[in-house]
Amino acid sequence: MLKESAAADRKKAAANITWFAGQVSREDRERLHGHPGLTVWFTGLSASGKSTIAHLVEKKLHDRGCSTYVLDGDNVRHGLNSNLGFSPEDRAENIRRIGETAKLFVEAGVIVLAAFISPYRADRDRVRGLLKPGEFIEVYTECSVEVCAARDWKGLYEKARAGLIPEFTGISAPYEPPDRPELVMATDQVSAVEAADRLVAFLETYAHVPTLAEKRRGIL
Repeated sequence: MLKESAAADRKKAAANITWFAGQVSREDRERLHGHPGLTVWFTGLSASGKSTIAHLVEKKLHDRGCSTYVLDGDNVRHGLNSNLGFSPEDRAENIRRIGETAKLFVEAGVIVLAAFISPYRADRDRVRGLLKPGEFIEVYTECSVEVCAARDWKGLYEKARAGLIPEFTGISAPYEPPDRPELVMATDQVSAVEAADRLVAFLETYAHVPTLAEKRRGIL
């Protein structure tokens, strides 16, 4: 009953909200940056290399004059999503908020690199649906639980196996791999540097991100 009342209140409030369009368009921002806004969404098990690769890619893009920002799972839970736990419902809300944040970055003409376990396919697809075709690039950092656990400097897998961390993805909670990701990185077979180089090459080819040669010629 309380949930129904809260939903009705939200619906009533939404009826009084209007989107305000400013004088600077998304196209204006993208011209200023010299590249389109887009979201690169890394998904995979904990310790599969998502954040490491995301930060390597950010540095490579930043060095050629691109406007970038990394949204990292732990960092976001320190602030924006500090009130959420790890139940399926909270995980869904976690990704919903991040998706809306990523969309704002894209509208600002920024390349956002989002590194989240995001274990549920439906949640990731919902974020993809917020963006236009070509603006959401899903990167699956594929890696076995055994390798991830061996790399885990935080000791989370050990704690999860001991029952100290409930609903831990890959141990006591499920992970649903993407059906059709734009890229699959077998991070137990290639280094993070190799994976980052491959992703940058993909972005140059398919996402209109400026190449290093273009930067040197002063195109940016």
